[in-house]
Amino acid sequence: MTDYKTAIVTGAGTGIGKSVATALLKAGWNTVFCGRRKPVLKEAITEAGSTQAKALAVACDISKADQVDEMFETVAAAFGRVDLLFNNAGTSYKSTLIDEIPVEVWNDIVGVNLTGSFLCARAAFGAMRRQRPMGGRIINNGSVSAYAPRPGSVPYTATKHAITGLTKTLALDGRPYDIACGQIDIGNALTDMAQAMTVGVPQANGSIAAEAVMDVERVADAVVHMASLPLDANVLFMTVMATKMPYVGRG
Repeated sequence: MTDYKTAIVTGAGTGIGKSVATALLKAGWNTVFCGRRKPVLKEAITEAGSTQAKALAVACDISKADQVDEMFETVAAAFGRVDLLFNNAGTSYKSTLIDEIPVEVWNDIVGVNLTGSFLCARAAFGAMRRQRPMGGRIINNGSVSAYAPRPGSVPYTATKHAITGLTKTLALDGRPYDIACGQIDIGNALTDMAQAMTVGVPQANGSIAAEAVMDVERVADAVVHMASLPLDANVLFMTVMATKMPYVGRG
C-alpha cells in the first residue's frame, strides 16, 4: 500500500498501451500493466526503468469476465483502490468487405474491443463507486474510426462507434459517484501495428497511399493530461492525430 494513485492500463505490453502505462508510472501513478502475455508485460516494466511508483504485471484476457474480476481483485489486494482505468486493449483485421469477413473474426473483435471494454469498465465503475474516498476516472481508447471508417473495416469501426456510446453513458451514470469518463481518439500513432501507414494503406478513393504518422509519446502525454485533472473536470473527447493524415477533408 502507498499514497500513490492507482491506474490500470489494458493492452499495456506493446504500442499505445505500453507507452501510456510507462508515462503514468513515471508521472507517479502505481500502474497495473494488463495484457495477455505476462513476459511481455514484465519486459515493458523493465524497460520503464526505476520509478518511485510501483508497477504490477497482470496477465488477463479482458474478453473473459472471470479473468477481469480476478484482475481487479489482484489490484485491490496490491494497492487498495482504483483511480484510473485506461481501456486501451483492442484488435483489428485486414481490410476486407463484409461478406468475406468470417463470423469468428467479428466475434473476436467485438469480444476484445467492445465486450472487453465493457467488462473492465464494469469492474472499475464498481470499485470506484464503493471505495473511500469514492470516485475515479475511466478513459476509453476510441480511435478516429469512432467517427470515420477506413475501407473494409466493418468489425473494428462498429466497435469503435460503440465505444463512443459507452463513454457518453458512463460519463452520465458516473456523475453521482464522482466517476469521470472520457475518450481519446487517436489517429496514426506510430506503433508496430501502424507501420503499414508509412508504406501504403487503402484510401476512400480506392487508391493505396502512405500516410503521415506521429510519435506514440504524444498519445501518452495526452492521456496523462486527461488523467491528471481533478474529478470535477473532464475531457469528454480528445482527438490526437498526425497533423497531415488524410482525416479532415473529403477523399
